[in-house]
Amino acid sequence: MSKPIAHCMLLLCLLASPAMAVEQFSYRVLEQKPLPRDSFVQGLQIVDGKLYLSSGLYGRSRLLRYRFADGELLDQRHLHPRLFAEGLTVFGDRVFQLTWRARRMLVFTRDDLSPAAVFTLPGEGWGLTDNGRELIYTDGSHYLHFLDPDNGRHLRSVAVTEQGRPVVHLNELEWIDGKVWANVWQTDRIVVIDPASGEVSASVDLRGLLPPAERQPDTDVLNGIASNPEDNSLWVTGKNWPWLYRIELVPATAGPAESR
Repeated sequence: MSKPIAHCMLLLCLLASPAMAVEQFSYRVLEQKPLPRDSFVQGLQIVDGKLYLSSGLYGRSRLLRYRFADGELLDQRHLHPRLFAEGLTVFGDRVFQLTWRARRMLVFTRDDLSPAAVFTLPGEGWGLTDNGRELIYTDGSHYLHFLDPDNGRHLRSVAVTEQGRPVVHLNELEWIDGKVWANVWQTDRIVVIDPASGEVSASVDLRGLLPPAERQPDTDVLNGIASNPEDNSLWVTGKNWPWLYRIELVPATAGPAESR
């Protein structure tokens, strides 16, 4: 078979391959906890009964640690005014925090949130999580980038697609049961991604989560996913939102979900 014919046959096979079915979910609110409205949430994680939060904006960026049970602030660290904080992940005895355009990943000791190291990023920093071996971050494109947690070295990248189409603006990330959950920036949607293939296997529609009456002029988009390992509960929030919401997923075909 000649090369042009072989290439055509391959293309036809790819086009004929069925796209991966994407499960569609809505939600039900089970509980809510108050959250300071000045939290421009860029990263969120629950570890050992503590809520770690990365709050963004120039001149206001912080790394915060709360006691999750009652919301008491235990520690916080203010970033340099020229840094815009983004995603975070707790990995072993360190906390990693992205910055947006400064091309830096900040590393802190987990015990007291003291600075430990700075890694250089090849581009912007958006969302961050880890799989227990590697750091996984996004840069606003449709790629998951895998890094060595010891030195920040780039290991590989995986393109994220939904039924064959790139999914861009992947923002805050969370590793849950072997999958990467990601907010899609400027939408009320979370996608669930196979980290090996990059394929989206599920989509969660969170429209209406924050009631209109709770919105203020500075209320921003949905952003923030945290799974509590103590009970596998799922918590979500947004930028300058007053609440953390514990939700459960319900099939989208089941009709509108009733909260609480």
